[in-house]
Amino acid sequence: MVTEREKMIIGECYNANDRELVDARQNARRLTKMFNDSLPEEGSKRKRIIEKLFGKTGDKFYIESPFHCDYGFNIEWGENSYANFDCIILDCAPVKIGKNVLIAPNVRIFTATHPIDPRLRLQGVEFAKPVTIEDNVWIGGGTIINPGVTIGENSVIGSGSVVTKSIPPSVVAAGNPCKVIKNIDHR
Repeated sequence: MVTEREKMIIGECYNANDRELVDARQNARRLTKMFNDSLPEEGSKRKRIIEKLFGKTGDKFYIESPFHCDYGFNIEWGENSYANFDCIILDCAPVKIGKNVLIAPNVRIFTATHPIDPRLRLQGVEFAKPVTIEDNVWIGGGTIINPGVTIGENSVIGSGSVVTKSIPPSVVAAGNPCKVIKNIDHR
């Protein structure tokens, strides 16, 4: 028997009102409140909270508060990666943040989505698609990253972008919808 949590993580339609998922969201709310209420100088306490919340972290990372997420256990946070103020991650599916990633203020990362058919939406089912941000990426302020997107290593996403499709490695991309503007020359 596949649980609603397992269905959610693998991208099948699931019931978000399942007791296990409701409890997991409540746990994430409790931990993010503890994190957001902590003082900036309480670095080790803040780190322990995030390590308890996330599925995996690097040893060295920093996240500014406020920070919010749905579950936390689906987030893999890479070594030396940073998120500025007001980051929101809806992690119904896995969210993988690579090493040396810079996330500017007010960035939203969404894995949760809903059926297009209104009859299915009215039944309360939803599904999720994973998001991957590879190593050495810089995400500009106010960017929205939609379900199922991968942002390739070394790329830069311009502020205010809405990323609806995957972005290749080593490019600058921006806009709504986000499109490649130029390649990054590593010479």
